[in-house]
Amino acid sequence: QVELAESGGGSVPVGGSLRLSCIFSKEMVNRCMGWFRQAPGKEREWVAGIYMFGENGFYADSVKGRFTISQYYEKDTFDLEMNMLKAEDTAMYYCAASHLSTTCQDYAKIDYWGQGTQVTVSS
Repeated sequence: QVELAESGGGSVPVGGSLRLSCIFSKEMVNRCMGWFRQAPGKEREWVAGIYMFGENGFYADSVKGRFTISQYYEKDTFDLEMNMLKAEDTAMYYCAASHLSTTCQDYAKIDYWGQGTQVTVSS
């Protein structure tokens, strides 16, 4: 049973935009939803998170001001709007959800992962 599934990855030039979406199963009871990314040869890093019923997201310093996370809990989805993309944003992006965390920032508290979607930013 697939519980989280991403869509929306692709290739864009530097300065471009992409919107990632993650749909989750109706049966899931999450406290937060979030996004992580992993570039080749690097550890998976937290990008953004949002409380299940919240309006304001939390962001890694590297994406603050460029990325926006939004949740549409009534539609079982949450998005990551990415603007002013840089070459260093190139990575596999994973959506995530947690029963315990309110920001989804702590990797150890993530209960569910999506399969990942590739984002490539070319210079």
